[in-house]
Amino acid sequence: MVKRRISLKDIARELGVSISTVSRGLRDHPDISGELIVRIKELARLRRYTPNPMAMGLLKQRTRMIGVIIPDLLTHFFSSVISGIEEVAKEHGYFVIISSSNESYQKECENIENLMKARVEGFIVCVSQETRDYSHFEQIIDAEMPLVFFDRVCLKDKVPTVTVDNFTASRLITHHFHENGARRIAYISGPEQLSISEERKAGYLSGLRECGLKFRPEYFEECDLSPSSATMATQRLLGLGSPPDAIFGINDTVVFAVMKEIRKSGIAIPDDILLVGFTDEFHATVVEPTLTSVIHPTHEMGQVAAGLFFELVENVGIRPRSVQLETSLVVRNSSVKKSKT
Repeated sequence: MVKRRISLKDIARELGVSISTVSRGLRDHPDISGELIVRIKELARLRRYTPNPMAMGLLKQRTRMIGVIIPDLLTHFFSSVISGIEEVAKEHGYFVIISSSNESYQKECENIENLMKARVEGFIVCVSQETRDYSHFEQIIDAEMPLVFFDRVCLKDKVPTVTVDNFTASRLITHHFHENGARRIAYISGPEQLSISEERKAGYLSGLRECGLKFRPEYFEECDLSPSSATMATQRLLGLGSPPDAIFGINDTVVFAVMKEIRKSGIAIPDDILLVGFTDEFHATVVEPTLTSVIHPTHEMGQVAAGLFFELVENVGIRPRSVQLETSLVVRNSSVKKSKT
């Protein structure tokens, strides 16, 4: 069996200090005490620590490539994020290699392996909906390569992240429904392990409490983010003895499927049921009725993710930083009942 290479993380854990402290201590950084520098270097010598050859090779060769892994290549959401990443990357003389996981954990792992072989300098990633095991990301961290997560994130104590305030956005949607007369408010979430699912559900529950409404489990559905799964979730909701009078979904793709199924059932939007989406895809403005949705600052999200990436490139061992961006609710026809004359 090949013995695993000792990493900065191992030394940091043994000394009870941060990875950034070990990294700076090995470089005789003035912020680190002389006594601690001696301890760090002595332990590194005893453990036969050597810098990761992949990371060192990249540092010397400066391939100036960033591996960007997204769940799919079709939605405007991800294309807008990528445009923001590319804009900042270009300013730094870098370019991106884009790869899709197709919402598959296995494909996500393969993408990382292939991009490593392509000698990217690091990664900017949105986690797939199947991902529950994060060991493939731990390998990137152990290799001392820059890694940033956006939108769907994990390992926030170890990796810089950029997200939106999902909690507040979902809370405001619930309030918006209540203000427009809805009392049976349903939410179609995504896979429970996704950070966005957890945060948006928490906002939904908080909004219900603040509006004086009791959480009813039958009005909470999960789907796998596909139109077919969202359709089945909608069918279950509409089949209830007392169906919801308002529905919002974890993203616009889900809500477009909801809208289609509601129409098939002969139910009027918004007169019989109010509808709100999340992410404000382009189609939100061309469907009938136009879809109320939460606007994500997607281009800015890409810019910030790339900015965090270059912070890692320029400051080895820096503590991970989380950035949370604000959203806004754009009210259109799908969530406001027509005034009766």
